[in-house]
Amino acid sequence: MNRLSQAERAKAVAVLVEGNSLRATARITGIARMTIERLLRDLGAACARFHDATVRELRSKRIECDEIWSFVGAKQKNVRPERAGEWGDIWTWTALDPDSKLIVSWLVGGRDAGTAHAFMTDIAGRLASRVQLTTDGNKLYFEAVEDAFGADIDFATLEKHYGGIPSGDIAATRYSPARITHAKRAVITGRPDPRFVSTSYVERQNLTMRMSMRRFARLTNAFSKKAENHALMVALHFVHYNFARVHQTLRVTPAMEAGIADHVWTIEEIVGLLG
Repeated sequence: MNRLSQAERAKAVAVLVEGNSLRATARITGIARMTIERLLRDLGAACARFHDATVRELRSKRIECDEIWSFVGAKQKNVRPERAGEWGDIWTWTALDPDSKLIVSWLVGGRDAGTAHAFMTDIAGRLASRVQLTTDGNKLYFEAVEDAFGADIDFATLEKHYGGIPSGDIAATRYSPARITHAKRAVITGRPDPRFVSTSYVERQNLTMRMSMRRFARLTNAFSKKAENHALMVALHFVHYNFARVHQTLRVTPAMEAGIADHVWTIEEIVGLLG
Protein backbone atom coordinates (compact mmCIF):
# COMPACT_ATOMS: atom_id res chain seq x y z
CA MET A 1 0.00 0.00 0.00
CA ASN A 2 2.91 2.38 0.71
CA ARG A 3 3.79 2.30 -3.00
CA LEU A 4 0.35 3.59 -4.05
CA SER A 5 0.04 7.25 -4.86
CA GLN A 6 -2.67 9.34 -3.19
CA ALA A 7 -4.60 9.34 -6.47
CA GLU A 8 -4.44 5.52 -6.69
CA ARG A 9 -5.63 5.17 -3.11
CA ALA A 10 -8.53 7.54 -3.78
CA LYS A 11 -9.46 5.61 -6.92
CA ALA A 12 -9.54 2.32 -5.02
CA VAL A 13 -11.57 3.79 -2.16
CA ALA A 14 -14.06 5.36 -4.60
CA VAL A 15 -14.67 1.92 -6.10
CA LEU A 16 -14.98 0.25 -2.67
CA VAL A 17 -17.57 2.70 -1.32
CA GLU A 18 -19.74 2.14 -4.37
CA GLY A 19 -20.33 -1.39 -3.15
CA ASN A 20 -17.69 -3.41 -4.97
CA SER A 21 -15.83 -6.34 -3.46
CA LEU A 22 -12.05 -6.45 -3.00
CA ARG A 23 -11.64 -8.62 -6.09
CA ALA A 24 -13.92 -6.42 -8.21
CA THR A 25 -12.01 -3.35 -7.03
CA ALA A 26 -8.77 -5.03 -8.07
CA ARG A 27 -10.15 -5.77 -11.54
CA ILE A 28 -11.50 -2.25 -12.02
CA THR A 29 -8.44 -0.38 -10.76
CA GLY A 30 -5.67 -2.77 -11.82
CA ILE A 31 -4.30 -2.73 -8.26
CA ALA A 32 -3.39 -6.03 -6.62
CA ARG A 33 -6.10 -7.45 -4.38
CA MET A 34 -3.81 -7.83 -1.38
CA THR A 35 -2.74 -4.20 -1.74
CA ILE A 36 -6.39 -3.14 -1.68
CA GLU A 37 -7.00 -5.34 1.35
CA ARG A 38 -4.11 -3.67 3.20
CA LEU A 39 -5.54 -0.27 2.22
CA LEU A 40 -8.93 -1.30 3.60
CA ARG A 41 -7.38 -2.48 6.86
CA ASP A 42 -5.46 0.74 7.45
CA LEU A 43 -8.15 3.13 6.24
CA GLY A 44 -11.01 1.26 7.93
CA ALA A 45 -9.18 1.48 11.26
CA ALA A 46 -8.48 5.18 10.67
CA CYS A 47 -12.18 5.78 9.88
CA ALA A 48 -13.24 4.03 13.09
CA ARG A 49 -10.86 6.21 15.13
CA PHE A 50 -12.05 9.36 13.35
CA HIS A 51 -15.72 8.57 13.98
CA ASP A 52 -15.03 7.77 17.62
CA ALA A 53 -13.27 11.10 18.16
CA THR A 54 -15.51 13.34 16.02
CA VAL A 55 -19.10 12.16 16.42
CA ARG A 56 -19.54 13.46 19.96
CA GLU A 57 -21.64 15.97 21.92
CA LEU A 58 -24.56 15.50 19.54
CA ARG A 59 -27.75 17.52 20.09
CA SER A 60 -29.97 14.81 18.64
CA LYS A 61 -33.61 14.76 19.73
CA ARG A 62 -34.43 11.27 18.49
CA ILE A 63 -32.51 8.06 17.88
CA GLU A 64 -33.66 4.91 16.08
CA CYS A 65 -31.80 1.61 16.50
CA ASP A 66 -31.83 -1.68 14.64
CA GLU A 67 -29.64 -4.70 13.83
CA ILE A 68 -28.87 -6.06 10.38
CA TRP A 69 -27.80 -9.66 9.75
CA SER A 70 -25.01 -10.94 7.56
CA PHE A 71 -22.49 -13.77 7.80
CA VAL A 72 -18.77 -14.41 7.56
CA GLY A 73 -17.50 -17.44 5.65
CA ALA A 74 -20.74 -19.42 5.96
CA LYS A 75 -24.15 -19.17 7.53
CA GLN A 76 -24.18 -20.37 11.13
CA LYS A 77 -25.93 -23.66 10.31
CA ASN A 78 -23.26 -24.51 7.71
CA VAL A 79 -20.11 -23.68 9.72
CA ARG A 80 -17.67 -26.57 9.90
CA PRO A 81 -16.41 -27.48 13.41
CA GLU A 82 -12.88 -26.31 12.65
CA ARG A 83 -14.26 -22.85 11.72
CA ALA A 84 -16.47 -22.45 14.79
CA GLY A 85 -15.92 -19.05 16.39
CA GLU A 86 -14.33 -17.71 13.21
CA TRP A 87 -17.19 -18.04 10.71
CA GLY A 88 -20.93 -17.73 11.10
CA ASP A 89 -23.66 -15.14 11.56
CA ILE A 90 -22.63 -11.58 12.30
CA TRP A 91 -24.78 -8.58 13.18
CA THR A 92 -24.27 -4.87 12.59
CA TRP A 93 -26.06 -2.72 15.18
CA THR A 94 -26.84 0.80 13.98
CA ALA A 95 -28.13 3.97 15.65
CA LEU A 96 -29.47 6.73 13.41
CA ASP A 97 -30.64 10.29 14.03
CA PRO A 98 -33.78 10.47 11.86
CA ASP A 99 -33.62 14.29 11.63
CA SER A 100 -30.05 14.64 10.35
CA LYS A 101 -29.83 11.04 9.00
CA LEU A 102 -26.49 10.80 10.82
CA ILE A 103 -25.24 7.37 11.85
CA VAL A 104 -24.50 8.09 15.50
CA SER A 105 -23.03 4.71 16.35
CA TRP A 106 -22.54 1.21 15.01
CA LEU A 107 -21.15 -2.02 16.35
CA VAL A 108 -20.32 -5.26 14.56
CA GLY A 109 -20.65 -8.40 16.65
CA GLY A 110 -23.08 -11.00 17.88
CA ARG A 111 -26.72 -10.63 18.77
CA ASP A 112 -26.28 -11.00 22.51
CA ALA A 113 -26.56 -9.05 25.75
CA GLY A 114 -22.89 -8.07 25.86
CA THR A 115 -22.97 -6.54 22.39
CA ALA A 116 -26.26 -4.75 23.15
CA HIS A 117 -24.77 -3.28 26.34
CA ALA A 118 -21.61 -2.08 24.58
CA PHE A 119 -23.69 -0.57 21.77
CA MET A 120 -26.00 1.39 24.07
CA THR A 121 -23.13 2.58 26.23
CA ASP A 122 -21.41 3.95 23.14
CA ILE A 123 -24.57 5.78 22.03
CA ALA A 124 -25.04 7.34 25.47
CA GLY A 125 -21.46 8.62 25.41
CA ARG A 126 -22.03 10.50 22.15
CA LEU A 127 -25.14 12.45 23.15
CA ALA A 128 -25.20 15.84 24.86
CA SER A 129 -28.85 15.83 25.90
CA ARG A 130 -31.86 13.64 26.62
CA VAL A 131 -33.29 11.89 23.58
CA GLN A 132 -36.24 9.79 22.53
CA LEU A 133 -35.08 6.29 21.62
CA THR A 134 -37.00 3.75 19.55
CA THR A 135 -35.93 0.14 18.99
CA ASP A 136 -37.68 -2.99 17.84
CA GLY A 137 -39.06 -5.50 20.35
CA ASN A 138 -35.69 -7.21 20.90
CA LYS A 139 -35.54 -7.69 24.67
CA LEU A 140 -31.75 -7.40 24.65
CA TYR A 141 -32.25 -3.64 24.44
CA PHE A 142 -34.20 -3.29 27.68
CA GLU A 143 -31.47 -3.89 30.25
CA ALA A 144 -28.81 -2.37 27.99
CA VAL A 145 -30.74 0.92 27.72
CA GLU A 146 -31.34 1.03 31.46
CA ASP A 147 -27.66 0.43 32.23
CA ALA A 148 -26.47 3.04 29.69
CA PHE A 149 -29.02 5.82 30.27
CA GLY A 150 -30.69 5.14 33.58
CA ALA A 151 -33.89 7.18 33.81
CA ASP A 152 -32.56 9.96 31.59
CA ILE A 153 -34.26 8.81 28.39
CA ASP A 154 -37.64 8.49 26.72
CA PHE A 155 -37.62 4.94 25.42
CA ALA A 156 -40.26 3.11 23.40
CA THR A 157 -40.36 0.00 21.24
CA LEU A 158 -42.09 -0.69 17.95
CA GLU A 159 -42.78 -4.34 17.29
CA LYS A 160 -43.93 -5.14 13.76
CA HIS A 161 -45.94 -8.25 13.01
CA TYR A 162 -45.91 -9.87 9.59
CA GLY A 163 -48.40 -11.99 7.70
CA GLY A 164 -47.52 -15.27 6.04
CA ILE A 165 -46.90 -15.91 2.35
CA PRO A 166 -49.65 -17.81 0.51
CA SER A 167 -48.92 -21.53 0.53
CA GLY A 168 -47.35 -22.88 -2.63
CA ASP A 169 -45.91 -19.52 -3.67
CA ILE A 170 -42.25 -20.56 -3.49
CA ALA A 171 -40.91 -17.51 -5.34
CA ALA A 172 -42.70 -15.10 -3.01
CA THR A 173 -41.45 -17.00 0.02
CA ARG A 174 -37.86 -16.78 -1.16
CA TYR A 175 -37.64 -13.35 -2.71
CA SER A 176 -40.44 -11.13 -1.40
CA PRO A 177 -40.69 -9.53 2.05
CA ALA A 178 -43.63 -10.51 4.21
CA ARG A 179 -46.46 -8.02 4.51
CA ILE A 180 -46.80 -6.08 7.78
CA THR A 181 -50.18 -6.81 9.35
CA HIS A 182 -49.90 -4.52 12.38
CA ALA A 183 -47.41 -2.76 14.64
CA LYS A 184 -47.42 -2.66 18.43
CA ARG A 185 -45.96 0.34 20.27
CA ALA A 186 -44.92 0.12 23.91
CA VAL A 187 -43.53 2.76 26.30
CA ILE A 188 -40.61 1.39 28.31
CA THR A 189 -39.16 4.45 30.07
CA GLY A 190 -40.03 8.14 30.31
CA ARG A 191 -42.60 9.91 28.15
CA PRO A 192 -41.82 9.31 24.46
CA ASP A 193 -43.93 11.22 21.95
CA PRO A 194 -46.15 8.61 20.20
CA ARG A 195 -45.83 10.51 16.90
CA PHE A 196 -42.12 9.70 16.73
CA VAL A 197 -42.12 6.08 17.87
CA SER A 198 -40.69 4.72 14.64
CA THR A 199 -37.87 2.62 13.22
CA SER A 200 -38.61 3.40 9.57
CA TYR A 201 -35.55 5.58 8.96
CA VAL A 202 -33.03 3.17 10.45
CA GLU A 203 -34.64 0.27 8.56
CA ARG A 204 -34.27 2.28 5.35
CA GLN A 205 -30.65 2.83 6.30
CA ASN A 206 -30.25 -0.94 6.50
CA LEU A 207 -31.30 -1.10 2.84
CA THR A 208 -28.65 1.52 2.03
CA MET A 209 -26.07 -0.73 3.68
CA ARG A 210 -27.15 -3.74 1.63
CA MET A 211 -27.05 -1.70 -1.57
CA SER A 212 -23.73 -0.01 -0.77
CA MET A 213 -21.67 -2.97 0.45
CA ARG A 214 -21.46 -6.07 -1.70
CA ARG A 215 -20.79 -8.29 1.31
CA PHE A 216 -24.28 -7.52 2.69
CA ALA A 217 -26.16 -8.58 -0.46
CA ARG A 218 -28.62 -11.42 0.02
CA LEU A 219 -28.99 -14.57 -2.12
CA THR A 220 -25.59 -14.16 -3.77
CA ASN A 221 -22.10 -15.53 -3.20
CA ALA A 222 -21.00 -12.08 -1.99
CA PHE A 223 -20.08 -12.38 1.67
CA SER A 224 -17.20 -11.50 3.97
CA LYS A 225 -14.44 -14.05 4.35
CA LYS A 226 -12.97 -12.38 7.46
CA ALA A 227 -14.83 -10.74 10.34
CA GLU A 228 -12.11 -8.10 10.63
CA ASN A 229 -12.52 -7.00 6.99
CA HIS A 230 -16.29 -6.95 7.46
CA ALA A 231 -16.03 -4.52 10.39
CA LEU A 232 -13.43 -2.34 8.64
CA MET A 233 -15.58 -2.02 5.50
CA VAL A 234 -18.51 -0.98 7.69
CA ALA A 235 -16.34 1.73 9.27
CA LEU A 236 -15.27 3.04 5.86
CA HIS A 237 -18.87 2.95 4.60
CA PHE A 238 -20.25 4.97 7.51
CA VAL A 239 -17.58 7.67 7.41
CA HIS A 240 -18.24 8.04 3.68
CA TYR A 241 -22.01 8.03 4.32
CA ASN A 242 -21.84 10.61 7.13
CA PHE A 243 -19.28 13.01 5.66
CA ALA A 244 -19.04 12.56 1.88
CA ARG A 245 -22.42 11.41 0.61
CA VAL A 246 -25.01 14.14 0.03
CA HIS A 247 -28.43 13.04 1.24
CA GLN A 248 -31.00 13.42 -1.52
CA THR A 249 -33.64 15.03 0.75
CA LEU A 250 -31.36 17.13 2.96
CA ARG A 251 -29.11 18.25 0.04
CA VAL A 252 -26.18 18.21 2.44
CA THR A 253 -24.34 15.38 4.15
CA PRO A 254 -25.68 14.00 7.44
CA ALA A 255 -22.58 15.35 9.23
CA MET A 256 -23.28 18.86 7.91
CA GLU A 257 -26.92 18.63 8.98
CA ALA A 258 -25.80 17.50 12.45
CA GLY A 259 -23.36 20.41 12.71
CA ILE A 260 -20.14 18.40 12.92
CA ALA A 261 -18.88 19.22 9.39
CA ASP A 262 -18.93 22.40 7.32
CA HIS A 263 -18.51 20.97 3.81
CA VAL A 264 -18.94 17.84 1.70
CA TRP A 265 -15.88 15.68 2.10
CA THR A 266 -14.04 14.32 -0.91
CA ILE A 267 -12.69 10.80 -1.24
CA GLU A 268 -9.21 12.34 -1.03
CA GLU A 269 -10.06 13.77 2.40
CA ILE A 270 -11.18 10.37 3.61
CA VAL A 271 -7.95 8.85 2.34
CA GLY A 272 -6.16 11.69 4.16
CA LEU A 273 -7.26 10.15 7.47
CA LEU A 274 -4.34 7.74 6.97
CA GLY A 275 -2.03 10.66 7.81
